[in-house]
Amino acid sequence: MRDKYSVLMTKGKEHYQEDDVLTLDPIKDEFKLVVHNDDHNTFDWVIECFVKVLKHNAVQAEQLSYIIHFKGKATVKSGTKKELKPFKDALVDKGLSAVIED
Repeated sequence: MRDKYSVLMTKGKEHYQEDDVLTLDPIKDEFKLVVHNDDHNTFDWVIECFVKVLKHNAVQAEQLSYIIHFKGKATVKSGTKKELKPFKDALVDKGLSAVIED
């Protein structure tokens, strides 16, 4: 998305200058990596996958695994499609049900 204005800082005050600035649209460019619950992966395995693949700490990984178990799914990471695809592929390769959603 292109924004017509950029911000200039002068003595602590913001001044706007018209130009062509490339910005990310957080709604359009932000995607979610979602993991769905299943009946064949153990809590320990899911936690291990989140720690190794997503680089979550053990507490965060455990909390996400419980959310997935009780709610049916959870967003485990967000970013652009390009950023999320390697994570999704790695989780799927380890047997988890992972998808990228808008």
